[in-house]
Amino acid sequence: MITRVPTRVATCLLAVTAVFGCAATPAPAERSAPPTQSAEAPRPAVPVHSFEVVRAYPHDAAAFTQGLVYRDGFLYESTGLEGQSTLRKLEIETGRVVQRRAVAPDIFAEGLTIWGNTLVQLTWQHRMAFVYALTTFAPQSTLTYDGEGWGLTHDGTRLILSDGSAVLRFLDPASGRETGRVPVTDRGRPVVDLNELEFVRGSVLANVWHTDRIAVIDPATGNVTAWLDLTGLRPASTRQDGEAVLNGIAYDEARDRLFVTGKRWPTLFEITVRPPLNAARGTTAR
Repeated sequence: MITRVPTRVATCLLAVTAVFGCAATPAPAERSAPPTQSAEAPRPAVPVHSFEVVRAYPHDAAAFTQGLVYRDGFLYESTGLEGQSTLRKLEIETGRVVQRRAVAPDIFAEGLTIWGNTLVQLTWQHRMAFVYALTTFAPQSTLTYDGEGWGLTHDGTRLILSDGSAVLRFLDPASGRETGRVPVTDRGRPVVDLNELEFVRGSVLANVWHTDRIAVIDPATGNVTAWLDLTGLRPASTRQDGEAVLNGIAYDEARDRLFVTGKRWPTLFEITVRPPLNAARGTTAR
């Protein structure tokens, strides 16, 4: 996001999915152990995963990517900036834009998700989302919501929205009405600047704005269960400017493929996630 100032699993994953594992369930306290006044024991560190590039694909270097989603062999992308915001359908292999719709010039478009046979595209500060037909991009309706819109995904029942804060908000897909929210924390510390979102096998993956890190979040509790560190995927020295940051996550569930890109990045990456090193044993955790 350019110049804006934020005012802002328990389910297992597999190759993307197997590496994250499930959040451990704390063992029940001994019945005979009385409460104590001692300080709480330090919580174990959240696993940090690295990555390998499976394949690199061309991507429009002028696209200010705000949302990315996969369906039936194509990527759908929302690009931002006033006067430049668009909705696009992309060929993965070539990066070619095969379908495009411009957004009104006063609108700064944001996150994107597919809900049924529609595309839902957020706006940053207009407090509304545009709903389009998936096949034709024809406008269907609008949804209204409070506050800013940054990232958008869904869990099959409700839309999940980020607004740049340390909160995930749950919205009714028909009305946009907020039905709940959960604070996002890493061992009790708020994780702010949550941006582009993707729902992957029960977890919410959230890119953290102006970082190369993706949080893996249990949407039931808001706990960060793992981190994906993409440092080095596209070094800062190769980026156009300070706003050309990581921002774009899409998942192909049928083939277990994870795609990532960034704002004004000339490349889309298909990556696989590595488990972190087990410091105690000096080996890779399994």
